[in-house]
Amino acid sequence: MDISHATQMFSTLSQPTRLQAFRLLVQAGQNGLAAGELSNALDVPHNTMSFHLKDLAQTGLVSVEKQGRSQIYSARYDATRALIGFLVEDCCSGQFATIRDDTKRNCSVVELADFCGHET
Repeated sequence: MDISHATQMFSTLSQPTRLQAFRLLVQAGQNGLAAGELSNALDVPHNTMSFHLKDLAQTGLVSVEKQGRSQIYSARYDATRALIGFLVEDCCSGQFATIRDDTKRNCSVVELADFCGHET
């Protein structure tokens, strides 16, 4: 991931409604949630929610699929992993954190080094 794309993703997530929607989508899992469900859960008008979901989709953090009359949004875990990987690998350079694949659990694991900002 390049720094420009990472910056766009961080900018998108820096807005409270978008971050809350993203959190709900991550918690919803692969089935995702309809735009109306997100709007109701966050008590945000439908047109405002659509604006925020469009931004999340444009940066690649979520995907959208039409099911009947509903738009179903899902978190893109590959994009989330890439963004976390960017932080771990590019920003931490392996000094403070590493990321590895756990093939037994089929997931990625971030390991943080024990650092407190000073030596004892």
